[in-house]
Amino acid sequence: MTHNKTQTGNLFLVILIIMVASCLVGCGAQKKPAQFEEHDGIIVGFSQIGAESAWRTCNTRSIQDAAAERGVQLVYDNAEQKQENQIKALRSFIAYQVDVIVFVPIVTDGWDNVLQEAKDAGIPVLVTDRKIRVEDPSLYSGFIGTDSITEGRNGGLFLLNKFKAERDRFEETGEHINIVEMFGTEGSSVAIGRAEGFRQILDDHPEFRIIYSKSGDFLRSRGYELAVEFLEQYDDIDVIFSHNDGMTLGAIEAMEERGIRPGIDIVIVTIDAQQAAIDALREGKVNCVIECNPKTGPEIIELAEKLAAGESIPKLQYVHEEVFYETDDLSLVAPRGY
Repeated sequence: MTHNKTQTGNLFLVILIIMVASCLVGCGAQKKPAQFEEHDGIIVGFSQIGAESAWRTCNTRSIQDAAAERGVQLVYDNAEQKQENQIKALRSFIAYQVDVIVFVPIVTDGWDNVLQEAKDAGIPVLVTDRKIRVEDPSLYSGFIGTDSITEGRNGGLFLLNKFKAERDRFEETGEHINIVEMFGTEGSSVAIGRAEGFRQILDDHPEFRIIYSKSGDFLRSRGYELAVEFLEQYDDIDVIFSHNDGMTLGAIEAMEERGIRPGIDIVIVTIDAQQAAIDALREGKVNCVIECNPKTGPEIIELAEKLAAGESIPKLQYVHEEVFYETDDLSLVAPRGY
């Protein structure tokens, strides 16, 4: 009888140990998702705004490829054009203690709280492509991307030269050069900057007149819809200034459906320099293509590595960009890759 009691006690002890061990496994530190698995290199959380265009896809691929080449683990999140999704992604990066956060802000404002959380957690933040506006600039380490104001200014400068003869006759004829503007996502720094730079050049020239300006959200479908609208509303359009190639291609489609010759009947200035836009420039359907360089991955990863090592980086860094004109030898333009 004593022997049986001893066996029963030992069995109960084994069961108790198993139960405790199971509890410890189940209730211990939260296991990170697969994308956060152990890794020898640094971990960078990257929030992209979406995949709305060939430009955006190329930008994402550039960063992913650069991270892979450098042995950096990149935790990628697609915000699908919603700021609330980006804020959730940034908070998840903070929770899992990535080494650096990189993100493309869909809009300029509304980042103070989540960036304060990152700062409190000791995680440096690198902003890319689009700028932000915060009360405390120390909430982010730096920005790298395109100079949207210069992009807009380049569009205005092209028009000054393109319409030189019409400008010279303006005092005599009083005929305005009418411009339609399709701008990007409302509240985004690139849309604000491109519009501002464009007006910096043209505001001192009363012969130019912006008769229509609406957001196309950088989408080809919206570019088409806007073109249908303004082509029905106006019959005296001289210029389309489009903030990106996607909207431009949509507008060209709407023009051609109505027998309007893009690049001839209406001068077109577009920004991004996707392959499709360069092809349209070669065909005479576009008159000026302003590059917005998406291939920033190597520079971004290099800056992220510096931040992870505790080094300082420039607060503002622009990437190299070009402008392609209808008068250029376009045979020299290499394939764009996007």
